[in-house]
Amino acid sequence: MAMEKTFNAAQAEDKLYSAWESSGCFTAGANASRAETFCIMIPPPNVTGSLHMGHAFNNTLQDILVRWHRMRGFDTLWQPGQDHAGIATQMVVERQLAATDQPSRAEMGRAAFLDKVWEWKEESGGTIINQLKRLGASCDWSRNAFTMDEHFQQAVLKVFVDLYNKGLIYRGKRLVNWDPHFETAISDLEVENIEVAGHMWHFKYPLAGGQTYTYVEKDEDGNITLEEERDYISIATTRPETMLGDGAVAVHPSDERYAPIVGKLCEIPVGPKEQRRQIPIITDDYPDPDFGSGAVKITGAHDFNDYGVAKRNNIPLYALMDTKGHMRADGLSYVEAAAQAQAIAEGEPAPEDATPINLVPEEYRGLDRFEARKKVVADITAEGLAMMIEQTTTDDEGNLVTEHIPYVENKPIMQPFGDRSKVVIEPMLTDQWFVETSKIVQPAIDAVTSGETAILPEQHKKVYFNWLENIEPWCISRQLWWGHQIPVWYGLDLWSTDAGGATGDLDEVDLGQLLLEGGIVHPGEHHHCAADLEAVSDAFHKDIASLPQPLNAATVVEVGDKQEAMERLASSLAEYAISEDPTHLIYPVWRDPDVLDTWFSSGLWPIGTLGWPEDTPELQKYFPTNVLITGFDIIFFWVARMMMMQYAVVDQKPFDTVYVHALVRDEKGKKMSKSLGNVLDPLELIDEYGADAVRFTLTAMAAMGRDLKLSTQRIQGYRNFGTKLWNAVRFAEMNEVYGTSGGSGAAPTTLDQISNAEFSVNRWIIGETAKVREEVDNALDNYRFNDAANALYSFVWGKVCDWYVELSKPLLLNGTDAQKEETRAVMGWVLDQCMILLHPIMPFITEELWSETFARDKMLVHADWPSYAAADLVD
Repeated sequence: MAMEKTFNAAQAEDKLYSAWESSGCFTAGANASRAETFCIMIPPPNVTGSLHMGHAFNNTLQDILVRWHRMRGFDTLWQPGQDHAGIATQMVVERQLAATDQPSRAEMGRAAFLDKVWEWKEESGGTIINQLKRLGASCDWSRNAFTMDEHFQQAVLKVFVDLYNKGLIYRGKRLVNWDPHFETAISDLEVENIEVAGHMWHFKYPLAGGQTYTYVEKDEDGNITLEEERDYISIATTRPETMLGDGAVAVHPSDERYAPIVGKLCEIPVGPKEQRRQIPIITDDYPDPDFGSGAVKITGAHDFNDYGVAKRNNIPLYALMDTKGHMRADGLSYVEAAAQAQAIAEGEPAPEDATPINLVPEEYRGLDRFEARKKVVADITAEGLAMMIEQTTTDDEGNLVTEHIPYVENKPIMQPFGDRSKVVIEPMLTDQWFVETSKIVQPAIDAVTSGETAILPEQHKKVYFNWLENIEPWCISRQLWWGHQIPVWYGLDLWSTDAGGATGDLDEVDLGQLLLEGGIVHPGEHHHCAADLEAVSDAFHKDIASLPQPLNAATVVEVGDKQEAMERLASSLAEYAISEDPTHLIYPVWRDPDVLDTWFSSGLWPIGTLGWPEDTPELQKYFPTNVLITGFDIIFFWVARMMMMQYAVVDQKPFDTVYVHALVRDEKGKKMSKSLGNVLDPLELIDEYGADAVRFTLTAMAAMGRDLKLSTQRIQGYRNFGTKLWNAVRFAEMNEVYGTSGGSGAAPTTLDQISNAEFSVNRWIIGETAKVREEVDNALDNYRFNDAANALYSFVWGKVCDWYVELSKPLLLNGTDAQKEETRAVMGWVLDQCMILLHPIMPFITEELWSETFARDKMLVHADWPSYAAADLVD
């Protein structure tokens, strides 16, 4: 049966992919003929995700390497899977609930909501898998992993417990990116810094007690340009609402203008005048004397730079906002709180944790942060404590009018937004779980320094080292419901730790009163970390044994939260008081409600997907993996953390090589974005041009370290390249290269059959084929994907189609029988080599051609990759 005139990608691709899958072509170890292994871990896309050009590029490069190694006989595994994408998935499901008039997450409760998430995952979570299949990704889908699978969950929790027991995970209070919409901490990668029109207000902080000083400004030559008496220090801020939590004003040690007032107190110019709070003027290297006034307000609980200054100088951290971004309304009255803060400013020791002190005046409490900003500005201005400048305008009659107005600079500022919530991120001081990364980072640095793990292109090593060498504790907790819930349980602290009772713990007298009165109000907590409730119950039971009778016989019971724990304990004590039956006594425990950062679980991706903590055959065979293909934007978010985590857990590198690819941009070099309307959808491109054309375009443009400028014209051009190959094979078929009945029964030509070709044009193309085989292997060995694609393009289009096919026509039409027979044999072999060498990049059209020509004993995906040398075949 004659070949079709053209390749119909839309009809063929699904058929071919189904054939590969049903034949087990992608299974780990399929087509292996050697002991060497090759393993790639797919960077797991979010389960909520859809294929974009970055995915298409990344997975095309992976698939090329996987298909190439599989055809060379390596025992190959391309491990697929998806990330549970905590915040993204929770957002999608919450929106779906709202759109379908179902109860909200809060209304239905945690367990019911998680059931809804799993329902959504089963219905919609496979979208990106099917899209990757359309691209041609030859993953072993029988091993598809998910970061919330039961096995993976157990691996994640085991790592948390092990690191906790080693003192490498701890709970502490640090500044984090806080998303007030989702009410959770988020990672830097989930923050978009966007330039917006902003304002910088200039305010006066009066010196305490009406003190004055001589303020002097000088030019570069030391000449005095301004000298005046001041009773204030001026500061500039883009966030006036945070002034309420200031702990100090800082100036640079070298700034002579403020030397007379360093160590003195100044007043925050907002709040009730009767309790106007004072803060110290300190020196620190952070302020820039040449920026603004050179003086910086320090609000350590709401600014990352200020946090560092505050920690260095023992400045209290006063938290101003609740989890929704509203000004706090809890705690003591402002009068009482301000008195505490004033005493600290005057030298009293600050508490270890000052966040319970609420310094928001009553008139601001409960306001949204941006409403509070407006009110702070208005109140300071009304009191005359805004810095003023002269403004000259022209009135209706043309007269110049000069007036004094508040000094407000209108200037663009970089504002952090949540990438999903689209609300302004607030630096917040919150209780979170952290990994003490400084104690596990060194092996990850040493591995790259020594070359044990290579990073390509090498310029990306600088980013890797810079982040790891300046690493901060890693915040791994998120205030979400969907994710790996932190394996820590709390109970009420019923153990006395010292005779004075300074900790607030209950002693035996207190416990006796509990037994008599049947009630409890107690703030202390006691916790244990374990992988499950059974293990943690054993730990609590050992503690309970030290309590007075009969509480030492209480049964551990899990409850929802601390409030419920207090109520349930009180109830059980009341029942015991009546019945004197100790079986009524319970010790309620509640689990930490937070979940782990998705980067924590995905940081275990290499070992978790291979069966760890079990010592599985796959783990023994494929780990460490060979290469990670990833984008440069997640070098430290994912790559560095995987390096740290694998060394911390199994003391091995996760991969030999990290290949970092660049961005796919539009044809003008601009980043693709919906707002610019320049986004190219890979699925739409596949629909129009076929997957092979998209793949070849991305590969041909994948110059190491250089962004791709993608256009549909290029993709169309490479579709034409596929058509050129198709036409060459059709020409061969029409000239009986595959026998008189097409490819129905003729055996493919082997190299041995043509190695002694007599005619020069045939000897020439055999040698050129050997050369390009060496070029392709060398390029792929060194991750020069574009060199492989361009070498094949030049060879197939230029040398095979334009030259060899044309030069062969006289031999096939008018040559002797010997010339015809040799040319048919050589042409059949050369076109087979084109299909084999192109298959990793253009798998669909080459597999279709393979099936249309000769009688084959196996599919092209498992064909033997050639190893002939140019030196042996070049004429």
